[in-house]
Amino acid sequence: KRDFSLEQLRQYDGSRTPRILLAVNGKVFDVTKGSKFYGPAGPYGIFAGRDASRGLATFCLDKDALKDEYDDLSDLNAVQMESVREWEMQFKEKYDYVGRLLKPGEEPSEYTDEEDTKDHNKQD
Repeated sequence: KRDFSLEQLRQYDGSRTPRILLAVNGKVFDVTKGSKFYGPAGPYGIFAGRDASRGLATFCLDKDALKDEYDDLSDLNAVQMESVREWEMQFKEKYDYVGRLLKPGEEPSEYTDEEDTKDHNKQD
């Protein structure tokens, strides 16, 4: 497990490396096993290597729904934020949680063993 800046996350879009990661609500998931959806040719490929929160919350698959800088989602309404949380739960059930999406200037967590990881998940 490790934490990712937006720049680091972009490397995992399925085109540069076979691994595909995306972020939802500040959490990074490995969606490689769903590559037919999230791969370069998939219907949700636009989210690969990106923070998909806004696009999922607004049901928008346009590039416009994705920001190139950190997106704090502060302008989303309560219904959209609830949608983001529901998507996050679905991703947690289906895919591996691999770390957090870092805010600008935030330092990555040190993941030393399973116990730290469990404690860290409780804080989220």
